[in-house]
Amino acid sequence: MGKILVIATFNPHKLGELRALLPGLFPELRALSSFPGAVPAEEDGETLEANALKKALAAARFTGLPALADDTGLEVDALGGAPGVRSARYAGEKASYADNNARLLAALAGVPPAGRAARFACVTALALPSGAVRTARGVLEGRITAAPRGGNGFGYDPLFEVGAGPRTLAEFSDAEKNSVSHRAAALKGLLPALLELFPAG
Repeated sequence: MGKILVIATFNPHKLGELRALLPGLFPELRALSSFPGAVPAEEDGETLEANALKKALAAARFTGLPALADDTGLEVDALGGAPGVRSARYAGEKASYADNNARLLAALAGVPPAGRAARFACVTALALPSGAVRTARGVLEGRITAAPRGGNGFGYDPLFEVGAGPRTLAEFSDAEKNSVSHRAAALKGLLPALLELFPAG
């Protein structure tokens, strides 16, 4: 099967985080975007798990290699769990991070700090070309700020204050974020399966 794990993403920020979270475990991590002819799977599932599984299975079948995918959503209590599974497309199909953040702030206009509880949820999926799959879920609790803060991270990170605060994820260093993030927690749940697939040594 080889010593390559495909990361089923076309997002360089996500690839960078996953590389940092999987140091030294695998001889080679390759983004799906590096395979000629590869295209992103359509993320039309109604749940994070459905999207993660779809992306991982599509990448494994296309490349003939084990593939890891994830799907992440921001769930805001005051918005009934929105944007949720549509977080990346909250302000439209071609929305930028800034567009999504602006829409979120507008939707929460007038909501006091005590009413801005939110969480990042992440589902990771590991798929083999045979169709065998494993999934795991991670969650990071926090709240949405009134204005963006910090220059690190991506997506909703500048608006997401971790736990009781006072810092947003965008004010965390990469190492700090990787120690507490929803993606790290979800990936930890898959480590036994990954280590079984790619034994040490």
